Amino acid sequence: MDGIKKDYVFHRDLKKKYPIITHGEGSYLFDESGKKYLDACSGAVAANLGHGITSIGEAMAEQAKKAAFVHTMRFETKALHLLAETIGKMAPDHLNKVYFTTGGSEANESALKLARQYHRDAGRHQKHIVIGRWQSYHGNTIGSLSAGGDVKRRHAYTPNLLNYAHVYSPYCHRCPYDRQKDDCLSKQNWTCVTDIERSILELGPENVSAFIAEPIVGSQQGAVPPPLGYFKKVRELCDRYQILLIIDEVMTGFGRTGTNFATEQIGIVPDIITFGKGVSAGYAPLAGMIVHDQVIEGIIENSDGKFIHGYTYSGHPVAVAAGLAALDVYKQDSVLENVKKQGLYLFNRLLELKQKHAFISDVRGRGLLMGIELVKDREQDLLFDPAEKAAERLNGIAMELGAVFYPGSGSIDGTKGEHLIISPPLNVTKTEMDEIVRILDESFTIFKLQLRKDELYEITK
Repeated sequence: MDGIKKDYVFHRDLKKKYPIITHGEGSYLFDESGKKYLDACSGAVAANLGHGITSIGEAMAEQAKKAAFVHTMRFETKALHLLAETIGKMAPDHLNKVYFTTGGSEANESALKLARQYHRDAGRHQKHIVIGRWQSYHGNTIGSLSAGGDVKRRHAYTPNLLNYAHVYSPYCHRCPYDRQKDDCLSKQNWTCVTDIERSILELGPENVSAFIAEPIVGSQQGAVPPPLGYFKKVRELCDRYQILLIIDEVMTGFGRTGTNFATEQIGIVPDIITFGKGVSAGYAPLAGMIVHDQVIEGIIENSDGKFIHGYTYSGHPVAVAAGLAALDVYKQDSVLENVKKQGLYLFNRLLELKQKHAFISDVRGRGLLMGIELVKDREQDLLFDPAEKAAERLNGIAMELGAVFYPGSGSIDGTKGEHLIISPPLNVTKTEMDEIVRILDESFTIFKLQLRKDELYEITK
Protein backbone atom coordinates (compact mmCIF):
# COMPACT_ATOMS: atom_id res chain seq x y z
CA MET A 1 0.00 0.00 0.00
CA ASP A 2 3.05 2.31 0.35
CA GLY A 3 3.11 4.97 -2.32
CA ILE A 4 -0.59 4.56 -3.20
CA LYS A 5 -2.53 7.73 -2.58
CA LYS A 6 -5.47 7.16 -0.24
CA ASP A 7 -8.88 8.11 -1.64
CA TYR A 8 -11.26 9.76 0.86
CA VAL A 9 -14.21 10.27 -1.49
CA PHE A 10 -17.42 8.28 -0.99
CA HIS A 11 -18.05 7.85 -4.73
CA ARG A 12 -21.43 7.23 -6.36
CA ASP A 13 -19.91 3.87 -7.33
CA LEU A 14 -17.10 2.82 -5.00
CA LYS A 15 -15.70 0.37 -7.56
CA LYS A 16 -15.44 2.94 -10.33
CA LYS A 17 -12.66 5.36 -11.18
CA TYR A 18 -13.89 8.73 -12.42
CA PRO A 19 -12.06 11.19 -14.70
CA ILE A 20 -11.01 14.35 -12.83
CA ILE A 21 -12.33 17.42 -14.64
CA THR A 22 -10.01 20.41 -14.46
CA HIS A 23 -12.07 22.96 -16.38
CA GLY A 24 -14.80 23.53 -18.92
CA GLU A 25 -15.17 25.79 -21.92
CA GLY A 26 -18.52 26.24 -23.64
CA SER A 27 -19.96 22.81 -24.46
CA TYR A 28 -16.74 21.00 -23.52
CA LEU A 29 -15.17 19.55 -20.38
CA PHE A 30 -11.46 18.76 -19.99
CA ASP A 31 -9.95 16.19 -17.64
CA GLU A 32 -6.52 16.19 -16.01
CA SER A 33 -5.01 14.16 -18.84
CA GLY A 34 -6.11 16.81 -21.33
CA LYS A 35 -8.89 14.69 -22.82
CA LYS A 36 -11.84 16.73 -24.13
CA TYR A 37 -15.48 15.66 -23.73
CA LEU A 38 -18.40 17.24 -25.55
CA ASP A 39 -21.02 17.58 -22.80
CA ALA A 40 -23.95 16.25 -24.83
CA CYS A 41 -26.17 15.88 -21.76
CA SER A 42 -25.39 19.15 -19.93
CA GLY A 43 -24.21 17.09 -16.98
CA ALA A 44 -27.57 15.88 -15.69
CA VAL A 45 -29.54 18.22 -17.97
CA ALA A 46 -28.43 21.06 -15.70
CA ALA A 47 -25.47 22.89 -17.29
CA ASN A 48 -27.85 24.58 -19.71
CA LEU A 49 -25.40 27.30 -20.75
CA GLY A 50 -22.28 25.20 -20.88
CA HIS A 51 -19.14 25.94 -18.92
CA GLY A 52 -16.85 28.84 -18.12
CA ILE A 53 -19.27 31.79 -18.30
CA THR A 54 -17.37 34.44 -16.36
CA SER A 55 -20.34 36.78 -15.86
CA ILE A 56 -22.13 34.17 -13.73
CA GLY A 57 -19.03 33.46 -11.63
CA GLU A 58 -18.44 37.17 -11.16
CA ALA A 59 -22.03 37.75 -10.03
CA MET A 60 -21.67 34.99 -7.45
CA ALA A 61 -18.39 36.44 -6.20
CA GLU A 62 -19.86 39.93 -5.91
CA GLN A 63 -22.79 38.66 -3.87
CA ALA A 64 -20.47 36.61 -1.65
CA LYS A 65 -18.52 39.79 -0.88
CA LYS A 66 -21.72 41.58 0.16
CA ALA A 67 -23.57 38.85 2.07
CA ALA A 68 -22.79 35.19 1.54
CA PHE A 69 -25.58 33.88 3.78
CA VAL A 70 -28.73 35.12 5.46
CA HIS A 71 -31.34 32.97 7.14
CA THR A 72 -34.70 33.56 5.43
CA MET A 73 -36.61 33.12 8.68
CA ARG A 74 -35.13 36.48 9.68
CA PHE A 75 -33.71 38.25 6.62
CA GLU A 76 -33.94 38.45 2.83
CA THR A 77 -31.82 39.99 0.08
CA LYS A 78 -32.58 42.20 -2.86
CA ALA A 79 -31.28 39.46 -5.16
CA LEU A 80 -33.93 37.10 -3.77
CA HIS A 81 -36.71 39.53 -4.66
CA LEU A 82 -35.29 40.26 -8.12
CA LEU A 83 -35.01 36.58 -9.04
CA ALA A 84 -38.49 35.77 -7.69
CA GLU A 85 -39.93 38.62 -9.76
CA THR A 86 -38.07 37.49 -12.88
CA ILE A 87 -39.29 33.89 -12.54
CA GLY A 88 -42.83 34.94 -11.63
CA LYS A 89 -43.08 37.01 -14.80
CA MET A 90 -41.82 34.06 -16.87
CA ALA A 91 -44.37 31.63 -15.38
CA PRO A 92 -47.95 31.06 -16.57
CA ASP A 93 -50.66 33.45 -15.37
CA HIS A 94 -51.68 33.24 -11.71
CA LEU A 95 -48.40 31.59 -10.64
CA ASN A 96 -46.78 34.52 -8.87
CA LYS A 97 -45.08 33.36 -5.67
CA VAL A 98 -41.65 31.71 -5.81
CA TYR A 99 -40.21 29.57 -3.02
CA PHE A 100 -36.51 28.68 -3.30
CA THR A 101 -34.67 25.48 -2.40
CA THR A 102 -31.25 24.10 -3.32
CA GLY A 103 -32.28 21.14 -5.50
CA GLY A 104 -35.14 19.51 -7.36
CA SER A 105 -35.70 16.86 -4.69
CA GLU A 106 -36.24 19.62 -2.11
CA ALA A 107 -38.48 21.52 -4.53
CA ASN A 108 -40.77 18.54 -5.01
CA GLU A 109 -40.69 17.68 -1.31
CA SER A 110 -41.77 21.26 -0.61
CA ALA A 111 -44.62 21.04 -3.13
CA LEU A 112 -45.93 17.77 -1.64
CA LYS A 113 -45.90 19.26 1.86
CA LEU A 114 -47.51 22.48 0.69
CA ALA A 115 -50.35 20.50 -0.91
CA ARG A 116 -50.93 18.66 2.37
CA GLN A 117 -50.94 21.83 4.49
CA TYR A 118 -53.16 23.69 2.01
CA HIS A 119 -55.88 21.02 2.23
CA ARG A 120 -55.53 20.31 5.94
CA ASP A 121 -55.83 23.95 6.98
CA ALA A 122 -58.83 24.42 4.69
CA GLY A 123 -60.65 21.70 6.62
CA ARG A 124 -59.98 18.83 4.20
CA HIS A 125 -58.11 16.94 6.89
CA GLN A 126 -57.95 13.54 5.19
CA LYS A 127 -56.32 14.71 1.97
CA HIS A 128 -52.76 13.40 2.18
CA ILE A 129 -52.20 10.80 -0.55
CA VAL A 130 -50.22 11.81 -3.63
CA ILE A 131 -50.70 10.09 -6.99
CA GLY A 132 -47.55 9.85 -9.10
CA ARG A 133 -46.61 7.91 -12.22
CA TRP A 134 -44.44 4.85 -12.75
CA GLN A 135 -41.14 5.40 -14.56
CA SER A 136 -41.05 9.00 -13.37
CA TYR A 137 -38.48 10.75 -11.23
CA HIS A 138 -39.11 13.51 -8.70
CA GLY A 139 -36.12 13.24 -6.38
CA ASN A 140 -34.38 11.19 -3.71
CA THR A 141 -35.85 12.51 -0.44
CA ILE A 142 -38.33 10.08 1.10
CA GLY A 143 -41.37 12.12 0.04
CA SER A 144 -40.20 12.81 -3.51
CA LEU A 145 -38.97 9.22 -3.93
CA SER A 146 -42.37 7.97 -2.72
CA ALA A 147 -44.15 10.12 -5.30
CA GLY A 148 -41.78 9.09 -8.09
CA GLY A 149 -41.86 5.84 -10.00
CA ASP A 150 -38.18 4.95 -10.34
CA VAL A 151 -38.40 1.26 -9.47
CA LYS A 152 -34.68 0.71 -8.96
CA ARG A 153 -34.19 3.70 -6.69
CA ARG A 154 -37.35 2.87 -4.71
CA HIS A 155 -36.59 -0.82 -4.20
CA ALA A 156 -33.89 -0.51 -1.52
CA TYR A 157 -36.03 1.85 0.55
CA THR A 158 -39.46 0.27 0.12
CA PRO A 159 -40.08 -0.10 3.90
CA ASN A 160 -39.43 3.63 4.36
CA LEU A 161 -41.63 4.94 1.54
CA LEU A 162 -44.95 6.71 2.02
CA ASN A 163 -48.16 5.03 0.93
CA TYR A 164 -48.59 6.96 -2.30
CA ALA A 165 -50.36 5.68 -5.40
CA HIS A 166 -49.11 5.38 -8.98
CA VAL A 167 -50.52 5.11 -12.48
CA TYR A 168 -48.75 4.76 -15.83
CA SER A 169 -47.71 7.77 -17.86
CA PRO A 170 -48.65 8.03 -21.55
CA TYR A 171 -45.91 6.09 -23.34
CA CYS A 172 -47.51 5.71 -26.73
CA HIS A 173 -44.55 3.94 -28.34
CA ARG A 174 -45.04 1.07 -25.87
CA CYS A 175 -48.41 1.72 -24.30
CA PRO A 176 -48.58 0.01 -20.88
CA TYR A 177 -52.35 -0.28 -21.40
CA ASP A 178 -51.92 -1.96 -24.82
CA ARG A 179 -53.80 0.81 -26.64
CA GLN A 180 -53.06 2.28 -30.06
CA LYS A 181 -52.32 6.00 -30.16
CA ASP A 182 -54.59 6.63 -33.17
CA ASP A 183 -57.46 4.85 -31.42
CA CYS A 184 -57.00 7.00 -28.28
CA LEU A 185 -56.91 10.19 -30.33
CA SER A 186 -59.90 9.35 -32.53
CA LYS A 187 -62.05 8.43 -29.52
CA GLN A 188 -60.57 11.19 -27.34
CA ASN A 189 -60.29 8.56 -24.65
CA TRP A 190 -57.00 7.69 -22.96
CA THR A 191 -56.72 4.77 -20.56
CA CYS A 192 -53.77 6.58 -18.98
CA VAL A 193 -56.26 9.32 -18.01
CA THR A 194 -59.19 7.12 -16.99
CA ASP A 195 -56.78 5.14 -14.82
CA ILE A 196 -56.05 8.30 -12.84
CA GLU A 197 -59.77 8.73 -12.12
CA ARG A 198 -60.08 5.06 -11.22
CA SER A 199 -57.22 5.47 -8.75
CA ILE A 200 -58.78 8.63 -7.27
CA LEU A 201 -62.13 6.89 -6.75
CA GLU A 202 -60.55 3.78 -5.28
CA LEU A 203 -58.51 5.81 -2.81
CA GLY A 204 -61.44 8.16 -2.14
CA PRO A 205 -61.22 11.74 -3.47
CA GLU A 206 -61.38 12.97 0.12
CA ASN A 207 -57.98 11.30 0.71
CA VAL A 208 -56.04 12.54 -2.35
CA SER A 209 -54.10 15.79 -2.03
CA ALA A 210 -52.07 16.05 -5.25
CA PHE A 211 -51.17 14.57 -8.62
CA ILE A 212 -47.56 15.07 -9.68
CA ALA A 213 -46.13 14.61 -13.18
CA GLU A 214 -43.32 15.67 -15.48
CA PRO A 215 -44.60 17.43 -18.62
CA ILE A 216 -42.10 15.34 -20.58
CA VAL A 217 -40.93 12.20 -18.82
CA GLY A 218 -37.19 12.69 -18.39
CA SER A 219 -34.49 10.43 -17.02
CA GLN A 220 -36.66 7.37 -16.40
CA GLN A 221 -38.08 7.00 -19.91
CA GLY A 222 -35.87 9.16 -22.07
CA ALA A 223 -37.73 12.35 -23.06
CA VAL A 224 -41.24 10.98 -23.66
CA PRO A 225 -43.77 13.75 -24.47
CA PRO A 226 -47.51 13.29 -23.79
CA PRO A 227 -50.16 13.09 -26.53
CA LEU A 228 -51.96 16.34 -27.29
CA GLY A 229 -54.81 16.87 -24.83
CA TYR A 230 -53.56 14.52 -22.11
CA PHE A 231 -52.79 17.21 -19.53
CA LYS A 232 -56.00 19.13 -20.23
CA LYS A 233 -57.92 16.03 -19.19
CA VAL A 234 -55.69 15.62 -16.13
CA ARG A 235 -56.37 19.25 -15.19
CA GLU A 236 -60.11 18.61 -15.46
CA LEU A 237 -59.85 15.58 -13.14
CA CYS A 238 -57.85 17.53 -10.56
CA ASP A 239 -60.41 20.35 -10.60
CA ARG A 240 -63.32 17.90 -10.29
CA TYR A 241 -61.91 16.23 -7.17
CA GLN A 242 -60.15 19.22 -5.51
CA ILE A 243 -56.67 17.81 -6.12
CA LEU A 244 -53.65 20.04 -6.60
CA LEU A 245 -51.77 19.53 -9.88
CA ILE A 246 -47.99 19.68 -9.46
CA ILE A 247 -45.97 19.87 -12.68
CA ASP A 248 -42.33 18.93 -12.18
CA GLU A 249 -40.26 21.15 -14.50
CA VAL A 250 -36.94 20.53 -12.77
CA MET A 251 -35.56 19.14 -16.04
CA THR A 252 -37.72 20.95 -18.61
CA GLY A 253 -37.85 24.47 -17.18
CA PHE A 254 -35.94 27.53 -18.38
CA GLY A 255 -35.84 26.91 -22.09
CA ARG A 256 -34.91 23.24 -22.36
CA THR A 257 -37.92 22.45 -24.58
CA GLY A 258 -37.96 25.73 -26.51
CA THR A 259 -40.25 27.74 -24.21
CA ASN A 260 -39.62 29.13 -20.73
CA PHE A 261 -41.58 26.21 -19.30
CA ALA A 262 -42.84 23.08 -21.05
CA THR A 263 -46.18 23.81 -19.34
CA GLU A 264 -46.76 26.49 -21.99
CA GLN A 265 -46.83 23.74 -24.63
CA ILE A 266 -49.35 21.53 -22.85
CA GLY A 267 -51.94 24.28 -22.51
CA ILE A 268 -52.75 24.21 -18.79
CA VAL A 269 -52.08 26.21 -15.65
CA PRO A 270 -50.86 23.97 -12.79
CA ASP A 271 -51.29 24.74 -9.11
CA ILE A 272 -47.56 24.37 -8.52
CA ILE A 273 -44.58 24.26 -10.87
CA THR A 274 -41.33 22.92 -9.45
CA PHE A 275 -38.05 23.90 -11.07
CA GLY A 276 -34.30 23.47 -10.69
CA LYS A 277 -31.25 22.63 -12.82
CA GLY A 278 -31.53 25.24 -15.60
CA VAL A 279 -32.50 28.15 -13.34
CA SER A 280 -28.81 28.64 -12.44
CA ALA A 281 -27.51 26.67 -15.45
CA GLY A 282 -25.78 24.41 -12.95
CA TYR A 283 -23.49 27.14 -11.61
CA ALA A 284 -24.97 26.89 -8.11
CA PRO A 285 -27.41 24.57 -6.29
CA LEU A 286 -30.73 26.33 -6.87
CA ALA A 287 -34.31 25.16 -7.34
CA GLY A 288 -37.79 25.91 -6.05
CA MET A 289 -41.50 26.05 -6.72
CA ILE A 290 -43.85 28.62 -8.26
CA VAL A 291 -47.24 28.63 -6.56
CA HIS A 292 -50.70 29.57 -7.84
CA ASP A 293 -52.45 32.57 -6.28
CA GLN A 294 -55.31 30.36 -5.08
CA VAL A 295 -52.95 28.22 -2.99
CA ILE A 296 -51.23 31.31 -1.60
CA GLU A 297 -54.61 32.82 -0.65
CA GLY A 298 -55.46 29.59 1.15
CA ILE A 299 -52.25 29.71 3.17
CA ILE A 300 -52.88 33.36 4.09
CA GLU A 301 -56.50 32.76 5.10
CA ASN A 302 -56.27 29.35 6.76
CA SER A 303 -52.66 29.06 7.92
CA ASP A 304 -52.06 32.60 9.17
CA GLY A 305 -49.73 33.05 6.19
CA LYS A 306 -47.20 30.50 7.47
CA PHE A 307 -45.88 27.53 5.49
CA ILE A 308 -44.69 25.01 8.09
CA HIS A 309 -41.54 24.07 6.24
CA GLY A 310 -38.07 25.38 5.42
CA TYR A 311 -34.41 24.68 4.64
CA THR A 312 -31.27 26.32 5.96
CA TYR A 313 -30.09 27.26 2.48
CA SER A 314 -33.43 28.33 0.97
CA GLY A 315 -32.86 31.49 -1.03
CA HIS A 316 -29.09 31.34 -0.50
CA PRO A 317 -27.80 34.73 -1.71
CA VAL A 318 -24.88 33.39 -3.78
CA ALA A 319 -27.05 30.76 -5.47
CA VAL A 320 -29.76 33.35 -6.17
CA ALA A 321 -27.14 35.66 -7.69
CA ALA A 322 -26.11 32.79 -9.98
CA GLY A 323 -29.74 32.41 -11.05
CA LEU A 324 -30.10 36.10 -11.86
CA ALA A 325 -26.90 36.11 -13.90
CA ALA A 326 -27.85 32.91 -15.74
CA LEU A 327 -31.27 34.25 -16.72
CA ASP A 328 -29.54 37.38 -18.05
CA VAL A 329 -27.42 35.18 -20.32
CA TYR A 330 -30.50 33.28 -21.53
CA LYS A 331 -32.04 36.58 -22.59
CA GLN A 332 -28.94 38.24 -24.03
CA ASP A 333 -27.93 35.20 -26.08
CA SER A 334 -31.47 34.55 -27.46
CA VAL A 335 -31.29 31.01 -26.11
CA LEU A 336 -34.94 30.11 -26.80
CA GLU A 337 -34.52 30.79 -30.51
CA ASN A 338 -31.40 28.62 -30.61
CA VAL A 339 -33.18 25.76 -28.84
CA LYS A 340 -35.98 25.75 -31.41
CA LYS A 341 -33.54 25.85 -34.32
CA GLN A 342 -31.00 23.34 -33.04
CA GLY A 343 -33.68 21.09 -31.54
CA LEU A 344 -35.34 20.60 -34.92
CA TYR A 345 -31.94 19.99 -36.51
CA LEU A 346 -31.02 17.42 -33.85
CA PHE A 347 -34.35 15.61 -34.20
CA ASN A 348 -33.90 15.24 -37.97
CA ARG A 349 -30.30 14.06 -37.60
CA LEU A 350 -31.38 11.46 -35.03
CA LEU A 351 -34.05 10.21 -37.45
CA GLU A 352 -31.26 9.73 -40.00
CA LEU A 353 -29.34 7.67 -37.44
CA LYS A 354 -32.45 5.58 -36.83
CA GLN A 355 -32.53 4.63 -40.51
CA LYS A 356 -28.87 3.60 -40.32
CA HIS A 357 -28.83 1.70 -37.01
CA ALA A 358 -31.31 -1.04 -36.09
CA PHE A 359 -30.53 -0.41 -32.42
CA ILE A 360 -32.77 2.68 -32.44
CA SER A 361 -36.45 1.91 -31.91
CA ASP A 362 -37.77 5.41 -31.31
CA VAL A 363 -36.69 9.06 -31.45
CA ARG A 364 -38.68 11.51 -29.31
CA GLY A 365 -38.56 14.66 -27.25
CA ARG A 366 -38.91 18.43 -27.50
CA GLY A 367 -36.38 21.18 -28.10
CA LEU A 368 -32.99 20.06 -26.80
CA LEU A 369 -34.38 17.29 -24.61
CA MET A 370 -34.22 14.35 -27.01
CA GLY A 371 -34.32 10.64 -26.33
CA ILE A 372 -33.61 7.51 -28.33
CA GLU A 373 -34.95 4.13 -27.30
CA LEU A 374 -32.47 1.29 -27.70
CA VAL A 375 -33.35 -2.26 -28.76
CA LYS A 376 -31.24 -5.21 -29.79
CA ASP A 377 -33.09 -5.51 -33.08
CA ARG A 378 -35.76 -3.07 -34.26
CA GLU A 379 -37.30 -5.38 -36.88
CA GLN A 380 -37.87 -8.14 -34.35
CA ASP A 381 -38.53 -5.66 -31.54
CA LEU A 382 -35.97 -7.60 -29.52
CA LEU A 383 -35.15 -5.92 -26.22
CA PHE A 384 -31.78 -5.91 -24.52
CA ASP A 385 -31.43 -8.03 -21.41
CA PRO A 386 -31.05 -5.59 -18.48
CA ALA A 387 -27.81 -7.40 -17.54
CA GLU A 388 -26.27 -6.22 -20.82
CA LYS A 389 -26.48 -2.60 -19.63
CA ALA A 390 -26.73 -1.45 -23.22
CA ALA A 391 -27.25 2.27 -22.63
CA GLU A 392 -24.44 2.51 -20.09
CA ARG A 393 -22.14 0.55 -22.36
CA LEU A 394 -22.95 2.70 -25.37
CA ASN A 395 -22.28 5.85 -23.35
CA GLY A 396 -18.95 4.39 -22.25
CA ILE A 397 -17.94 3.98 -25.88
CA ALA A 398 -19.02 7.55 -26.61
CA MET A 399 -16.93 8.85 -23.71
CA GLU A 400 -13.89 7.12 -25.15
CA LEU A 401 -14.63 8.93 -28.41
CA GLY A 402 -15.04 12.28 -26.66
CA ALA A 403 -18.73 12.85 -25.84
CA VAL A 404 -20.90 12.11 -22.83
CA PHE A 405 -24.63 11.35 -22.95
CA TYR A 406 -27.28 10.50 -20.33
CA PRO A 407 -27.96 6.73 -20.32
CA GLY A 408 -31.01 5.19 -18.67
CA SER A 409 -32.64 1.82 -18.14
CA GLY A 410 -35.96 0.41 -16.95
CA SER A 411 -38.01 2.69 -19.19
CA ILE A 412 -40.62 0.03 -20.01
CA ASP A 413 -41.39 -1.55 -16.66
CA GLY A 414 -38.70 -0.36 -14.29
CA THR A 415 -36.36 -3.19 -15.29
CA LYS A 416 -36.54 -3.66 -19.07
CA GLY A 417 -36.01 -0.86 -21.55
CA GLU A 418 -32.86 1.09 -22.48
CA HIS A 419 -32.57 4.67 -23.63
CA LEU A 420 -30.14 7.51 -24.15
CA ILE A 421 -30.90 11.20 -23.59
CA ILE A 422 -29.24 13.81 -25.79
CA SER A 423 -29.48 17.21 -24.10
CA PRO A 424 -26.56 19.52 -24.93
CA PRO A 425 -26.25 23.07 -23.60
CA LEU A 426 -28.98 25.34 -24.96
CA ASN A 427 -26.43 27.57 -26.68
CA VAL A 428 -24.94 24.63 -28.61
CA THR A 429 -23.78 25.33 -32.16
CA LYS A 430 -24.60 23.46 -35.36
CA THR A 431 -20.95 22.38 -35.62
CA GLU A 432 -21.13 20.87 -32.13
CA MET A 433 -24.43 19.22 -32.99
CA ASP A 434 -22.82 17.56 -36.00
CA GLU A 435 -20.02 16.34 -33.74
CA ILE A 436 -22.58 14.86 -31.32
CA VAL A 437 -24.27 12.94 -34.14
CA ARG A 438 -20.93 11.81 -35.62
CA ILE A 439 -19.79 10.40 -32.27
CA LEU A 440 -23.15 8.72 -31.72
CA ASP A 441 -22.94 7.16 -35.17
CA GLU A 442 -19.43 5.86 -34.55
CA SER A 443 -20.42 4.61 -31.10
CA PHE A 444 -23.24 2.52 -32.54
CA THR A 445 -20.86 1.00 -35.09
CA ILE A 446 -18.35 0.03 -32.39
CA PHE A 447 -21.18 -1.21 -30.16
CA LYS A 448 -22.41 -3.50 -32.94
CA LEU A 449 -18.95 -5.02 -33.37
CA GLN A 450 -18.65 -5.59 -29.63
CA LEU A 451 -22.01 -7.37 -29.50
CA ARG A 452 -20.95 -9.65 -32.36
CA LYS A 453 -17.79 -10.56 -30.45
CA ASP A 454 -19.88 -11.28 -27.36
CA GLU A 455 -22.18 -13.54 -29.38
CA LEU A 456 -19.25 -15.42 -30.93
CA TYR A 457 -17.75 -15.93 -27.48
CA GLU A 458 -21.05 -17.34 -26.18
CA ILE A 459 -21.23 -19.76 -29.11
CA THR A 460 -17.64 -21.00 -28.82
CA LYS A 461 -17.15 -21.20 -25.07
